[in-house]
Formats: sequence, C-alpha cells, structure tokens
Amino acid sequence: MIQILLADDQRLVRAGIRGILDDEDDLHVVAEAADGHTALAACRELRPDVVLMDIRMPGMDGLEAARRIAADQQLAAVKVVMLTTFDLDEYVYGALRAGATGFLLKDTEPEELLRAVRVAAQGDALISPSVTRRLIAEFAERPDSARTPDHRLDALTNREREVMRLIAAGHTNEEIATRLVVSPLTAKSHVSRIMAKLDARDRTQVVVLAYEYGMVSPGWLEG
Repeated sequence: MIQILLADDQRLVRAGIRGILDDEDDLHVVAEAADGHTALAACRELRPDVVLMDIRMPGMDGLEAARRIAADQQLAAVKVVMLTTFDLDEYVYGALRAGATGFLLKDTEPEELLRAVRVAAQGDALISPSVTRRLIAEFAERPDSARTPDHRLDALTNREREVMRLIAAGHTNEEIATRLVVSPLTAKSHVSRIMAKLDARDRTQVVVLAYEYGMVSPGWLEG
C-alpha cells in the first residue's frame, strides 16, 4: 500500500484529489496539509511514501518544503511530486532543484496522476510531457558558455549518456528498457551506474544535470 500525503491550501482541490486516490486499492491518503510547515511536520511524523505538494501555499511554500524534505536524511525515502496550476519554467526547475521526484499540472488527467504517484513510489522521476518539452527548450536556448563543465560526465559511456537523456525526457526504467530493447533489470543497472558515477542522490539530480549540461534538446523527445 502506497501511503500519500496531500499538501494544498485549497480544501476543494485536496478533496478532489483524495477522491481519485482513495478509489485505488493500492493507494491510501494518510494525511492532508494546507501549508508547507504542516506538510513537513506530517512527513516527519508519518513518513509517507509520496507527497503530492502544491507549489504556492501560505507561509512555507511547496518548494521550500520539498527542499527541506530532500535535505533530511531521515526522510530519504519520501518522494515529492509537485502539483500546480502554473507551468512556468522557473517553477519546474526550482522544483527539480528542490529535490522533487515529479512535476504535474493540476489539469492532469486522473490516470496520469495515479501513474505519477506509483512511478514516484518506485523511485522514478516523472514530469508531464508538456512541461518536459518546455523545460528542455528553455535550457536549449542557454549559451554553452553558461554551462560549467562537470568532469563527472566524462566517466559515462555512450550507452549511459543515452540512458541519461531518456531519464531527463521523463522515461521510467521500463520505458527505457522498451526503447533500448533491453531488459528492465539492465535498464535499472544503467541508471544505478549513472547515479553512482555522478554521485547523484536520486534520479531527479540526474535530470537536473542532463538539463544543465545540454544533454537533451527540443528534438530529443521525438527522436
């Protein structure tokens, strides 16, 4: 059973999302929070598997709450998926830098929301396709001179670089395996080696590095 914490300052939004989640046999909402402080306290008390976190909340916002969750070693197993009505690039990148595992818009279809929760619980990063395209395009416009070289990337093989691009494009291990025609176990091994070589805490840090160093381009998702 996947334990979920809902953090959103709008009670009606929380009720709607809770209704979708509680209809599923493998999902259970253990608590709700209307601000970042309450969400952080609930995480420390209940240790949910996944937090669905709104970005804009009174007091401590969702980005700061996600940042504190990611920085707390005792909450290392807690995955944060940001839910917002705003798809501005700075919010997406800020959420990823804060340690969020996923980023979805509130107009996401219920099926995609359910998939995001399950994917996050498994440790995969998931960003809605429309947001991913915008984020990649925004980073593609940055001059190469703005990117600081990271020699950790030199340790990656060509296959690992390909896998890293697929991670950044929002693909799960199973989707990577299908795309590369390998077993899911092989795909998982590639991901684990990439994280080890980059000294990345989780997949989200791999995504951030891929964006920062221009490893993905606007045409990559269609490639």
